[in-house]
Amino acid sequence: MIHSSAIVSPDAQLGKNIIIGPYSIIHENVSIGEGTEIGSHCEIGLPTPLADNKELVIGKQSLIRSHSIFYAGSRFGDRLITGHRVSVRELTIAGENLQIGTLCDIQGNCEIGNYVRMHSNVHVGKHSKVGNFVWIFPYVVLTNDPHPPSSVMKGVSIEDYVALSTMSVILPGVTIRRGTLVGAHSLVSKDTNMNVLVAGNPAKEICEASKIRLQDGSRMPAYPWRRHFHHGYPIDVVEDWNAEFQDNEVRGVKK
Repeated sequence: MIHSSAIVSPDAQLGKNIIIGPYSIIHENVSIGEGTEIGSHCEIGLPTPLADNKELVIGKQSLIRSHSIFYAGSRFGDRLITGHRVSVRELTIAGENLQIGTLCDIQGNCEIGNYVRMHSNVHVGKHSKVGNFVWIFPYVVLTNDPHPPSSVMKGVSIEDYVALSTMSVILPGVTIRRGTLVGAHSLVSKDTNMNVLVAGNPAKEICEASKIRLQDGSRMPAYPWRRHFHHGYPIDVVEDWNAEFQDNEVRGVKK
C-alpha cells in the first residue's frame, strides 16, 4: 500500500500492512512499525547531523497525517497519532499513544511520556520533559531560553496528570508539579505545588484544583480529572485509576 509517487529508501525498515500516501518521502535509517499509516506529502526521517546518526523509530499502529515532518533520530511508542502539518525535530523520545495536534512544533531533545495529548498549535521547546497523561491545549508554549537570544537552554518539566490550558506560557526551567491545572492565558514563571490551580500573569496559586466543580449539574470535583474522564484510555489504565481512588477513599487520602 505504497503510492506510486512516494519515495521510499530501500534501506528503510517497514513493518507489515504499511500505508504510505502520495508524494511522501521515507528516508534511510527509519523503522516504521506494522499497521502504520502515513498520509500524503510527509517527510519521515529527514537527515540532520544533530541526530547523531540515530534512526527514527515509529511504533506500531501509528497514524501520521498529511504534510508532517519527522527528523531523524527520534523514537515513538506504539499508536502515535498526529494532525496535519506537524513538525518534530531530532532526538525526541516519546512513549505510547502520543497525540500531536495539527500545526504542533516539537523542537527536539525532548522526553515525552505515555498518553500525552497535545492539541493544535502547541510549541514544545528543546529539552522539555513531559510526564504521563498530560493534556496540553491549543497555543501553549513551553519555552527554554531564559534571556533570548542566547545559547542557554533550560527546558521546562511537566509532571504526570498536568493540564495546561489554552495560550498558557511556561517559562524556562519551570516545573509544573503533578496534577496541576494551569489556567488559560497564564504566564508561569516559578515552580508550582502539586494538585493546584495556578492562573494569571504572572501566574499565582489560586486554590487546590479539587475545589473546582464540574459544570454538569453534579457539582462533583473536576480534579483529579482522571476520576471522571476516561475517554480514549485503555481499560486497564481506567481500572487502575478506579482502584486508586477507591483505595484512597477507604484510607481517607487526598490525591
